[in-house]
Amino acid sequence: MFIYKVRHPSGEVARGQQKAYAAEEVKTALERMGLEVLKVERKWVDFQMKPPTQDLILFVRLSANMLRRKLPFDEILVLLAADTTNAPLKQMLRDLSSDLRSGMDARQAFMKHQHVLGKFTAYMLGLAAESGNMAEMFEATAKYLERKDEFRKNVRKALVMPAITLLITIAAFVWYVWSIVPAMMGLFTNFEIDVPLLTRSSLAFAGWMDNNYWWVILLSIAAIIAWITFARTTRGQFLIHKYMLKIPILGDLFHKLNLEVFCRVFSVLYAGSGENEEVMKIAAESTGNSFIEHQVKTITVPEMMAKGTDLIQSMQMSGVFLPMMIARFRSGSETGSVRESADEMADLYEGETQMKLEMVVESIKLGVAFFISFIVGLLTVLSMETAFMMPTGSEIMMQAK
Repeated sequence: MFIYKVRHPSGEVARGQQKAYAAEEVKTALERMGLEVLKVERKWVDFQMKPPTQDLILFVRLSANMLRRKLPFDEILVLLAADTTNAPLKQMLRDLSSDLRSGMDARQAFMKHQHVLGKFTAYMLGLAAESGNMAEMFEATAKYLERKDEFRKNVRKALVMPAITLLITIAAFVWYVWSIVPAMMGLFTNFEIDVPLLTRSSLAFAGWMDNNYWWVILLSIAAIIAWITFARTTRGQFLIHKYMLKIPILGDLFHKLNLEVFCRVFSVLYAGSGENEEVMKIAAESTGNSFIEHQVKTITVPEMMAKGTDLIQSMQMSGVFLPMMIARFRSGSETGSVRESADEMADLYEGETQMKLEMVVESIKLGVAFFISFIVGLLTVLSMETAFMMPTGSEIMMQAK
């Protein structure tokens, strides 16, 4: 990446940045445009964040709308590059336009920018640029990105905020038991008072924490780091995604959300005849679930390629597709409407998961409310125990002497 400073024929000075192999290449290109080059220097720190998901969705959605109106794609890229305010996305659109005009293969040009678009989005858009139904594939990609973004927001609403609430509640409870209760009981250390069970347990916990809190902190940090490290490994992601589908209530929801994405991508790419192994691979990758992807790539696709097993039987052998989906695909295969069946299943799962997600959110909120009520009740009982603990008059007189 090079930073340049130029003067227009009108006298206006402008600054910008451009990717190139050498500074001379940037200078030559700017001079050909009739600009006076004042400075070209390398940008040594080139840290670029990915564009926000909403900006990417807007780019794909607007492209689909303009393609439907028969606008040339190179013109669309120029218009969107001029309109967007996100620097990485603007630069990507300019580079993509330049690559396509120079004759680069469309799929190669899009995959070159997968660090900005994401692997699946880049692949789908590159495939769309080579196909005869560009507007339809851009529309399908936009819907995929919108559903994925909506899913993330709903999961965040369903899990993140309740988790934060629970952590704050637990932290407040530990602080009260560890700090407040011993401080209040310190007033009665010189008196022989029968301490109730709950207060006695609290004091024992506070004493244990006083002696071991450093170990608790270090082990907690170590456990968090170990979990994050494990979750980032290929094996860790596989196991997490596998057992995530078996969680009560949430597992079925996640499973159907993954299959919805699979069906939507499959319906766009399905050729109707010939080899569809690549379609299965791409649709499996798009789910974002490494377990489903692994099962499809290691069972379904090999069965189709090596043994010539039909599509429905191969899908059934993977063990990740639900019975209703298998039955609908079988019906579509017999009537020659597999693509329509995939669309119907995607719409069915979309409606079902939206309703279930709302129910799950309300259930989690109710569970969190019950937990907070339990903690508040426990603290109330503990406070009442300490409030009613009073030394006798003789104990006070003896202590005074």
